[in-house]
Amino acid sequence: MTIAVTTPDTKAALHTMLEDVVAGLSQNQKTLPSKYFYDERGSKLFDDICELDEYYVTRTESALMKAEVSDITSVIGPNALVVEYGSGSSLKTRLLLRNLIQPAGYVPIDISGDYLSQVGHSLQAEFPQIEVMPVVADFTKPFEIPSTSEPSARRVIYFPGSTIGNFQREEAKNLLAGMADNAGDDGGVLIGVDLDKNRDVLRAAYNDSKGVTAEFNLNVLNRINSELGGEFDLDKFQHKAVFNETRSCIEMHLISTQRQTVKVCEYSFEFAEGETVLTEYSHKYTISAFGQMANEVGLDVKNVWTDENDMFAVMYLERA
Repeated sequence: MTIAVTTPDTKAALHTMLEDVVAGLSQNQKTLPSKYFYDERGSKLFDDICELDEYYVTRTESALMKAEVSDITSVIGPNALVVEYGSGSSLKTRLLLRNLIQPAGYVPIDISGDYLSQVGHSLQAEFPQIEVMPVVADFTKPFEIPSTSEPSARRVIYFPGSTIGNFQREEAKNLLAGMADNAGDDGGVLIGVDLDKNRDVLRAAYNDSKGVTAEFNLNVLNRINSELGGEFDLDKFQHKAVFNETRSCIEMHLISTQRQTVKVCEYSFEFAEGETVLTEYSHKYTISAFGQMANEVGLDVKNVWTDENDMFAVMYLERA
């Protein structure tokens, strides 16, 4: 079967990327959006992170999904269209698709078109009975969800991992509201949430001994260089992740190791020695705090599954 990948206009996407980079690097606390980690190389690096000993998130969530998949799929029900935000390699989704009752289709949404195309073809070969319809899009903005050839009973938005934690509270609420709209009144949201835990465990997870997370963090500068003609010298920046107690989140930074000027297109940006660029948040929630936030956008937590150590939660939400 031929996979049709819905892709955005490349020129428009690059223009948006440049606007985001200029806006972020013009702030007092320089920032870069974490979504720009994920070109083909960045997506593969994140898959490598998921295999690291220190990075507990993926193995904990995967074990939890395996243990509870029967219950989870019974909640989702038959003939569902699964729409996955930020699908990446769709590793966890395979377990879900294998256990769902006659799924109507699968729509992986990802910002990395080349990587998504590869994954889409692989999934269609593995699940020939399921209609796979990849969409290249920024899921934080409106996008069209393709229609299945046969009607589906409901839409379920799937957002595994801990990606919801990458958004500040108002951004996370807006994202949840968009998920509720895309799911519709009869649909639901199945979402992974990383829970608050021991600080040493958290710091180690984002400062791994092999330096893969550092390479992943620096990849955002690689992308700016290759796609926007940036002139970042990656050897003059270092990765660092710290825990912000006030926000209850990990912050990933790139630290300028010296005073320098960096050009991106016709723009120039000054960096002081020791100045940081904030590239990612990873908020950690309690179950009650996440439920309260979901309630504020009209979603109710209907089911919660956690591992035995309460490291991670998978939640199922529906409109109130």
